[in-house]
Amino acid sequence: MSVVTNTTTIGAIEAPSRRNTELAMLGFAVAIPLFAYLNVGLALDGKVPGGMIGYGLGIGLLAGVGHLVVRKFAPYADPLLLPLATLLNGLGLVLIWRLDQSPRLIARATNLYGGFSPDAPKQLMYSAIGIALFVAVLLLLKDHRILQRYTYISMAVALVLLILPMFFPARNGAKIWISLGPINVQPGEFAKIIIAIFFSGYLMVKRDALALASRRVMGIYLPRGRDLGPILMVWAMSILILVFETDLGTSLLFFGLFVIMLYVATERTSWIIFGLVMSAGGAVGVATFEPHVQQRVEFWLNPFAQATWDQSEQVGQALMSFGAGGTLGTGLGQGNSDLIGFAANSDFILSTVGEEFGLAGTMAFLLIYGLIVERGVRTALAARDPFGKLLAIGLSGAFAIQVFVVAGGVMGLIPLTGMTMPFVAAGGSSVIANWALIGILIRISDTARRPAPAPAPSPDAEMTQVVRP
Repeated sequence: MSVVTNTTTIGAIEAPSRRNTELAMLGFAVAIPLFAYLNVGLALDGKVPGGMIGYGLGIGLLAGVGHLVVRKFAPYADPLLLPLATLLNGLGLVLIWRLDQSPRLIARATNLYGGFSPDAPKQLMYSAIGIALFVAVLLLLKDHRILQRYTYISMAVALVLLILPMFFPARNGAKIWISLGPINVQPGEFAKIIIAIFFSGYLMVKRDALALASRRVMGIYLPRGRDLGPILMVWAMSILILVFETDLGTSLLFFGLFVIMLYVATERTSWIIFGLVMSAGGAVGVATFEPHVQQRVEFWLNPFAQATWDQSEQVGQALMSFGAGGTLGTGLGQGNSDLIGFAANSDFILSTVGEEFGLAGTMAFLLIYGLIVERGVRTALAARDPFGKLLAIGLSGAFAIQVFVVAGGVMGLIPLTGMTMPFVAAGGSSVIANWALIGILIRISDTARRPAPAPAPSPDAEMTQVVRP
């Protein structure tokens, strides 16, 4: 007896989308800030704060909109990126609201500006705009590889964004803002994303040339002269930013991002060594003649010097806040980080975390940031295309460098840079740009984790003859 059968291709097994996991994590990401909000109200006034319901509905609505859009338009995306960003954003709103209640800050603002305007409502509005941009990224960016078409256009846009602040007045010694009436924008926050797009497209094309064997000196492969053009251009741009805008943070972020992506693209350690030497040499050179950079270094080395206490008081107060927090902290609403002054809820907001959450809470915050970076690196490893790999690692690297630069400056590990802690510090540009960054990472992770479609069965499938006795 013989049976004639045709062979067909077995379809791919459907991969889990993990959207329910994301929804459960979002529940915790909303509940934890809501509990922190309750704690602040009880500590300050001994009663439940009146705006608790409104705050809970606001942050819950933003999280819910983000989740529904991801579930619909990026169903296979990483399930932790959105909850982690929501948790940081929610806790940042609580810390800003806590500082808004400080009598010292209210009195200081009234004396200097004739009135006090709370920052928490504005930060909630900026968070809503950030979520709107997050949604727009997922709706409009169907495939992250489309960004590769705009490699050189993105570089031109990034240069314009970095140069524009030079033509506006300095604020607190640095030219990092564009002021248009009541609207203040920090273009460097958006430039880091656009620069990562340029580097990804450029290095994807040039990585073979940059990875060629170079001259070996003392056991280290140094780049060839013809390959030094890109890194010298980026190094010169970072130095120009440091000279004309006196913005140490953006300069470090810009150059550090390129070195990280260059190392990932070429797998040559010599690029890291060469980049660090150039970065350190440029910073030391600028510090010898730029007074603002010299002042930042002096405050870092001697934050408690009596002669400069009027200018370095914020740095000294921040360090004392960490010391006062101890291991477990003083408790939400029971610290004195408001003594730092006008930048307590922006540049120095990590000091409030260190004092009121303690060492344990500070490590928890840094761990959340570390998890976002880890999920970004994991997305880069899973990406199927080289452009997606480089873009994911570039965005994750930029995020990590910014966290290190801000945390290191506030804790006294490096000179203060004036950048803001992503999602936590007060500031519209920062929270909006970082929500866009998370949106791009989610789009890349959705493409990377999406199961490949099963090939359609061919009508001319091979017929096989199976003979059974």
